[in-house]
Amino acid sequence: MVDHLDVRRGAYADSVSLMQVSRRVGDVDGVTNALIAMATELNLGLLAGMGYDAPDAGPNDLVVAIRADDDDVLDAALAELDAALAASRGGGDQAGFGDAPAPRTTRDAAAFGGQLALISVPGEHAYVEALDALRAGLHVMIFSDNVPVDLEVALKTEAGHRGLLVMGPDAGTAIVSGVGLGFANVVSPGTVGIVAASGTGAQQLSCLLDDAGIGVSHVLGVGGRDLKAAVGGRSTLQAMRALDEDPATELIVLLSKPPDEAVATTIRAAAGQLATPVVFALLGLDQGELTEAAAEVAEALGVDFDPPRSWDAPTERSGAYTELRGLFAGGTLCQEAVLIAADAFGGVASNLTVPGAAPLTQGLDTPGHLLVDLGEDEYTLGHPHPMIDQGLRLERIAAEAARPGARVLLLDVVLGHGAHADPAGELAPAIADAIAAADDLAVVVSLCGTAGDPQGRDAQVAQLVQAGASVHLSNAAAAYRAVELLGGDA
Repeated sequence: MVDHLDVRRGAYADSVSLMQVSRRVGDVDGVTNALIAMATELNLGLLAGMGYDAPDAGPNDLVVAIRADDDDVLDAALAELDAALAASRGGGDQAGFGDAPAPRTTRDAAAFGGQLALISVPGEHAYVEALDALRAGLHVMIFSDNVPVDLEVALKTEAGHRGLLVMGPDAGTAIVSGVGLGFANVVSPGTVGIVAASGTGAQQLSCLLDDAGIGVSHVLGVGGRDLKAAVGGRSTLQAMRALDEDPATELIVLLSKPPDEAVATTIRAAAGQLATPVVFALLGLDQGELTEAAAEVAEALGVDFDPPRSWDAPTERSGAYTELRGLFAGGTLCQEAVLIAADAFGGVASNLTVPGAAPLTQGLDTPGHLLVDLGEDEYTLGHPHPMIDQGLRLERIAAEAARPGARVLLLDVVLGHGAHADPAGELAPAIADAIAAADDLAVVVSLCGTAGDPQGRDAQVAQLVQAGASVHLSNAAAAYRAVELLGGDA
């Protein structure tokens, strides 16, 4: 066994890129463990947990830790690391700064022009960088999480005074004038503007609209806490006003995880003052499904909306199963499924705080109906997000197959930029093996993606169906199919 540890001073990279880099290095045959991350306090703690002495490094330094079977494997891993880092930087014109030195501060970067700053630094530093960007006259998207809520409120209040927009913190998805930021699907341009307090919710809605021939003008992710009482919808109100003034936007959709009811009332009142019509998709409050919202958008635009496409599994037997087990990468997709399943069965276990959800009593081995978001912090600490690294989900699929009894396994697959390059390539063999090994197992997949996504949506569907799963473009339809297989009222 060979251990390698080095520090690359000042070699900053954003967290999404580093999650993808870590996965690529970890996939090299013979690599036991790999951590490529900024040297934050959290990541240095993870390094210690791997058995390494903490190096003299700070949050602006890149730390590389690789454990390999031998020197040849290590050489291959380091070569893959260099290739992955080069690819994440887009080939090396210093993020669009040409021959000039890359700026060292947010204010210096603002001097190069542009209208929006993407902040992806450790959460404790995001406030300062975002405030500098706002004072330089830039809109801000904060990909970083772990930003205290009082600082979020302060940033959004400052932005409101300046007529600017703060997207985030923890804003994973946006499309601004056709440019995708974070996790984003390839969708057609159009006239629908989406304001989303949900990343995968925005992806699901924009994909359903795209498949119905409806394009989007912008997707503005405002962060999952924006419609909570503490934040008061500050960015949502600003984003709605911005879309109302945008000549390319003819219809606004507001979608959210379950919001605070008083904040939702304020948002509705503000929407009534806009010249642009607004469609609401507030999960758990007045809207149970994002597919319903897509249909309402189509109706408002005078476009026919057929039920989203699905592909049947080779064999499924309705009413023959006793448990529903959901393993999700997308938080809002999991929440939507929980709402549907809880309505059918009177309650399910989940790690999410959703009406009808009971807490996990035995972790992922909690018996009965269970739907979990594997993208929550308790499962991603020290690991890439499951939309990038499916390792934990592959383990759980095998574990569910080994449990006695007949059950339905409900999964989501999210395509698009930033996501795993070939999720079905990993999931399909695991699904086929699980079906073969289990007493009786049905697999239902919700696939969020478009025909233009880099993974090739139709090829992904074909792999999953061939493995024995049914596949649905509508997450709600997938949840209803799972309920139906269990003999519930769908």
